[in-house]
Amino acid sequence: MEHLDLLSERYHPADGRTTATSSRSKRILPSGFRRRLRSGRFSSVIRTAAAVLFTLYYNWIESASVYASGDIKGSKLVTGTEKLIGDVTTWLMILAPVVSGLLIVYFSIRRSAADEMDTKKWSNRIIVAVVSCIGAVLGAATLNIIIGYYK
Repeated sequence: MEHLDLLSERYHPADGRTTATSSRSKRILPSGFRRRLRSGRFSSVIRTAAAVLFTLYYNWIESASVYASGDIKGSKLVTGTEKLIGDVTTWLMILAPVVSGLLIVYFSIRRSAADEMDTKKWSNRIIVAVVSCIGAVLGAATLNIIIGYYK
């Protein structure tokens, strides 16, 4: 077991532990790490890290800015997206009140047939339907206004 003597660490066969006999750094760093550091196995890691840092510097700091050529506003992607959002918001402004109205009628019928405990639940559902309808219509109108500024 005397072959375990690495960098001033002594193996004690009686209790099976090692002790460092020199500086604080030898107590902090594991012996395998110190061995690889001395043998030069980390030189490839250091070279790789330097290459990565140089590449990042060159690509991010020294790179030239790129600008799109042509008219982006007139592209099919932009005009198609504008039309799609416009159509969806129009249909949302039509369908939201219709669906909410049908739900309110259904909830009202269920509330009228419910007992005292369930009446409160159906009343809360009616309020949620009204608020959801208002939110959907306001959201669609806001999107239409925002899209209108880009035309």
